Amino acid sequence: MEREIKNNTLYFEGCSTTELAKKYGTPLYVMSETAIVEKCREIRETFLNKYERTRAAYASKAFLTLSMCKIIEREGLCMDVVSGGELYTAIKADFPAEKIEFNGNNKSIEELELAVDYNIGRIIVDGLDELSLIEEICKEKGKKINILYRVTPGVKSDSHDYIVTGKKDSKFGIPLDDEVIFPAIEQAINSAYVNFMGFHFHVGSQLHNNESHLKALDIVLKLIKDTKEKYNYTTPELNIGGGFGIRYTDDDNKKPYAYFLDPMMEKIEAFSNELNITRLEIVIEPGRSIVGEAGITLYTIGTIKDIKGIRKYVSVDGGMTDNIRPALYQAKYEGVIANKAEEAKTDMVTICGKCCESGDILIRDVKVASPERGDIFAIFSTGAYGYVMASNYNKNPLLATVLVKEGKSEIIVKRQTYDHMIANEVIPESLK
Repeated sequence: MEREIKNNTLYFEGCSTTELAKKYGTPLYVMSETAIVEKCREIRETFLNKYERTRAAYASKAFLTLSMCKIIEREGLCMDVVSGGELYTAIKADFPAEKIEFNGNNKSIEELELAVDYNIGRIIVDGLDELSLIEEICKEKGKKINILYRVTPGVKSDSHDYIVTGKKDSKFGIPLDDEVIFPAIEQAINSAYVNFMGFHFHVGSQLHNNESHLKALDIVLKLIKDTKEKYNYTTPELNIGGGFGIRYTDDDNKKPYAYFLDPMMEKIEAFSNELNITRLEIVIEPGRSIVGEAGITLYTIGTIKDIKGIRKYVSVDGGMTDNIRPALYQAKYEGVIANKAEEAKTDMVTICGKCCESGDILIRDVKVASPERGDIFAIFSTGAYGYVMASNYNKNPLLATVLVKEGKSEIIVKRQTYDHMIANEVIPESLK
């Protein structure tokens, strides 16, 4: 277990959280290497080793650093990127090019050129005009690249609307109207510059029910069958996305990977047998589920405002700049005063950040031990979409990140200084 309490203090991966705060300062992201590795190994045991011709591409948008690239490579997973910056990070970490897959709904020409130059494994085409851009680039460079089409299966998932991506009204994917999708398929099949590998879908994020995955799968399997019948072309690959939910609070009914994947693989096996084709190569894209629970964030408590009969606000030295999710879509978290971890939780408080925004609330109405200025507050399950969505709002510097394993800690992201923060700003001659 990554979290334990000893001598009234929260320990994470064998490290005292209060000592981490003292050594590295706060706010501080802390990532457990062991927890990340355990999730990678669960994927291997319940999917990659269980089923032949499968891949798992880590959705790096959840948490990406050079060190994370090295862990993912070591654990034998592929990498899913969605921008030139994520691709550049993977390149700088010497991540194997053939194991990189490039998603994204509006890839620039420069990003596509970078992908083609690096000879990445797959480009997931997300719009009707993107294939033509790829063809022009490949023609100019004398190359050919593997592609899949991201399609919109038109199913609604039970999650916050901002992280539901499989419904028809979405900025992601190509809609499945016959007059839209089939000309695009024909262009890809006939192209001299791409290998058309198949289809990709993603129904949403932070899901605890497999219903939308299974509905989407039925729809896309029919598309594969129609493509075979219409063009005598069997697509060899299918990417079924990710979105597997994690535990943020006790209300979250987290499921193992097998809950989602086994019934999908059963459908795919039956489908392949029915069409008398080699079973499709299946790709998944787990992100949050690998790193979400592997991270905590440590803060130092500052001002405490007890508004009698209304609310007690406990301010910390971070906030929406290091975790935008509560402000963006009312995400819920749990936490504890790390240096009072065994004490009775007597006070109902709201943990708020230091930004000049009323919406800068990290946890609303949480029971804690009696808080005091200087206490260390730990928020759990912040490994996904904290660091990667951080901002300099109010000119707050970006946090440091440490990797912990078996009682040892190492910096993997240095804390941003004020000088680093304004390094790209210039005063033109007209203002001097």
